[in-house]
Amino acid sequence: MTTAAASVPGKNQIESLLGGGRVLRAKPRTALDWVAVIRQGISSSAVDALTRALGVTQSELAAALGIPERTLARRKREGILSSEESAKLVRLARVVERSEEVFGDMDAALDWLKAPNAALSGAAPLSLMDTDIGAESVLDTLGRIEHGVFA
Repeated sequence: MTTAAASVPGKNQIESLLGGGRVLRAKPRTALDWVAVIRQGISSSAVDALTRALGVTQSELAAALGIPERTLARRKREGILSSEESAKLVRLARVVERSEEVFGDMDAALDWLKAPNAALSGAAPLSLMDTDIGAESVLDTLGRIEHGVFA
């Protein structure tokens, strides 16, 4: 695998969505760097950063991540997310980054993520982020939009 293949597209945007280096306490440069960050657990401050970036409530973010709101509140008190919760947060940030890349604008990307989508059986893309299959379906739909294939 080449270095380019191992890198994470938009990694600076993902990092920014999660609160930057001060929150992550690391500077992930490759996919494997992100694995280490996730395994260590991401600071719960990243929840607040992503909530602000998406313009959603903590309750809406909890639903999108498939993490009970009370669990998120507890993690905020504890200061760190579990590796599973961290992976969900990074997955959502990756999808947001990809959406912005496809639409060329964060506001347009967020509007698309929050609106019902016929290609996703009428579900809003954000509502599918709680599962890997849902997130992959959203990424697939974004790829089709990018290539002009809407059906």
